[in-house]
Amino acid sequence: MRLLLRSIFLLLLMAVGIAGAAWWWATAPLTMRSSPTDFRILPGSGLRSASLQIQAAGVQLEPDLMVLLARFKHAEGSIKAGSYSVVQGITPLQLLDKMTRGEVSQGELLLPEGWSFRQWRARVDQHPDLQHSTSQLTETELIAKLGISATKIEGLLFPDTYLFDKQSTDLELYARAQRAMQSRLDAAWAQRAPGLPYKTPYEALIMASIVEKETGRDADRPMVASVFVNRLRLGMLLQTDPTVIYGLGSTFDGNLRKQHLRSDTPYNTYTRAGLPPSPIAMPGNNSLLAAMNPASSDALYFVARGDGSSQFSRTLDEHNQAVNKYQRGAK
Repeated sequence: MRLLLRSIFLLLLMAVGIAGAAWWWATAPLTMRSSPTDFRILPGSGLRSASLQIQAAGVQLEPDLMVLLARFKHAEGSIKAGSYSVVQGITPLQLLDKMTRGEVSQGELLLPEGWSFRQWRARVDQHPDLQHSTSQLTETELIAKLGISATKIEGLLFPDTYLFDKQSTDLELYARAQRAMQSRLDAAWAQRAPGLPYKTPYEALIMASIVEKETGRDADRPMVASVFVNRLRLGMLLQTDPTVIYGLGSTFDGNLRKQHLRSDTPYNTYTRAGLPPSPIAMPGNNSLLAAMNPASSDALYFVARGDGSSQFSRTLDEHNQAVNKYQRGAK
């Protein structure tokens, strides 16, 4: 009997010792290669797989002990995928809590309205919190990766400030922007005014991109759209400078000349009738709505007043007077 009691006592001591060692490990700061350390837990990862991913990022973590700790806390199946950032001093217990709560670290990227895809791509390619999986792809290859039916990506991505898991891929970001634009375009098309001169939502998207580039003033966008819709209905040339500039591409030096207006390209709306073959920028939601629901007017011309707003005119004589007043300073 005495031997049995002694054995039980020894077992209890061992259990206390093991528990104490486990608690010491769970509450001791982890060693890491650098601080902070960023890592990403892939969707579908179990705790052991997640621990190996963390270990590979430079955190000295014992996967078997993490699994035991998670079992003790009934958290083995509660790990949230995403990007995380940890600093020196974090303990295994704190790390487990962080992953079960899903305290992911996020990057942020503003993709502005009115920018071209070329400008967007330069900003995406330079962002330090993204994995750059598409930077070496051609535009055609990127479109194929996104699985969309298009020849150009211009206009197909929605301008917004995007939050994303750090170290997610640029392809994921482009895909989100494409889905957002498709959703906005579908919603605007469903609420469009009757009798518009667009055969498809894509044509309306082209118009929205022109409106986006012609004015930065939201209040003027429906009237700008009205001018171009009226011109399309009458078979007039659109004669909009932003399309000409887009057609010049990287050769444009910032100074639009008369020779540019006379040089024919698919985007020169001074030499070619109708809409250009694709959008010329990424339009925002207000431009989409303006293109789908232009103001009711008989205006055919407009000119910048110099304060961000525009003066709209019905006739060429009225327009010339407005040009003299606002562009040439005549009284």
